[in-house]
Amino acid sequence: MQGIPLTHILFVSTALFLIGMYGLFTRRNLITMLMSIELMLNSVNINFVAFNKYLYPDKLDGIFFSIFIITIAAAEAAVAIAIIINLYRTHTSIDVEDATEMKY
Repeated sequence: MQGIPLTHILFVSTALFLIGMYGLFTRRNLITMLMSIELMLNSVNINFVAFNKYLYPDKLDGIFFSIFIITIAAAEAAVAIAIIINLYRTHTSIDVEDATEMKY
């Protein structure tokens, strides 16, 4: 049985990364920006697992890196959402441009 070629997996991963980068640079909402960062991290996870499967099929190094990135991304999301909620409570906005104009 033939598997999925590496080029197809890399194409999907590159597309996810570019979509995440576009969302990060064009959106002003902090939650949308956070989702874009998560999308970029997931594309990196796809690369780790794909290269692990095709280069070192007997080792699990890429999968361990992916699990580590997923753990870091979950912690980052929890902290970022807490900061966003705090900003919304104090300034009633989560727009990035409004945050730069805030007076403390």
